[in-house]
Amino acid sequence: MGQFLFTIGWLALCYLLGSVPFGLVIGQAACRIDPRHYGSRNTGATNVARTCGTKYGVGTLLLDIGKGGVPVALAMVVSTSPWFLSLTGAAVLLGHMFSVFLDGKGGKGVATTIGVFLVLSFWPLFWSLVLCLLLIWWTGFVSVGSLALVTALPVLLAVFGQWGFVPLALVVLLLVYWRHRENIERLAKGAENPWR
Repeated sequence: MGQFLFTIGWLALCYLLGSVPFGLVIGQAACRIDPRHYGSRNTGATNVARTCGTKYGVGTLLLDIGKGGVPVALAMVVSTSPWFLSLTGAAVLLGHMFSVFLDGKGGKGVATTIGVFLVLSFWPLFWSLVLCLLLIWWTGFVSVGSLALVTALPVLLAVFGQWGFVPLALVVLLLVYWRHRENIERLAKGAENPWR
């Protein structure tokens, strides 16, 4: 019973940490703007960079990566169970995407996913990230690279034999595609905003 209560409390804490909207905090503190009212109207690093400046977008990116990686790293001190670690990562990601501080809205989850898998499974993430960056460079669309990253990740986890984290990667894939549904529609219509 004690372990169950600990797990529930830990996951709730991870969700709350994931819910912290760093993009909104940076936008309001540094630029006195709410990024939800500009550009793509979300608090992610790409929109903060477009509306507030590149350095603030990079700051948001690093903080969102950190809030994915730090809880997972701390969870590894307690347990190496793939399920516990996956639940930790899922709790942070759900907080980021459906923040209690933003009325259930939030970011698109890619930066926080990078943070989670940076700790859980470095090499599958590394090669997924290489693919992501190459496609962003080639197409000019961050959304294309982001979708490629989460698509490649479960495949590469399987290739590297890290089957314990494949279920989490598949959940992430579905969530990120869902949060990018408007980007996908714009890409199909040729109306997506390029990065460059």
